[in-house]
Amino acid sequence: MILPAHRIRELCTTAYPMIEPFYERTEFQYRQYKLSYGLGPAGYDVRLAERQLIMPQGFHLGSTLEEFRIPTYIMGIVHDKSTLARRGLTVQNTVIEPGWRGFLTLEITNHSTYIVELEEGTPIAQIVFHELSDSTKQPYEGKYQDQERGPQGAR
Repeated sequence: MILPAHRIRELCTTAYPMIEPFYERTEFQYRQYKLSYGLGPAGYDVRLAERQLIMPQGFHLGSTLEEFRIPTYIMGIVHDKSTLARRGLTVQNTVIEPGWRGFLTLEITNHSTYIVELEEGTPIAQIVFHELSDSTKQPYEGKYQDQERGPQGAR
């Protein structure tokens, strides 16, 4: 089951929040576009922690401003922001495993023929959270656990 806004809010306003900092739906001006971040109807839109200059056909790693603490009965899937995708910018569909903690590293590709500049705080991706039928008995304990802020290369 995909989590609706009210369930995401509940998980983010506890003593051990799933996303920190947590924001209700907020608008951000990016050039002539208004992009949203924070809580959506059935997901949470995250922001870039650092400025990015992505060349045409280029690839960069980015990091989220938000830190995650995923419960053992939740998993997340990273999706593109449609306004940026329509300009040729995609974010690979990363899976956030149950039990994972840290700042997300995002894989960002510029498929366009022009340079894309993104400032710190730009909304970059949407996370859709799915509830498992039961808590996993094998929560994430891999090499990216407690990942620090800032783009992290493959380990």
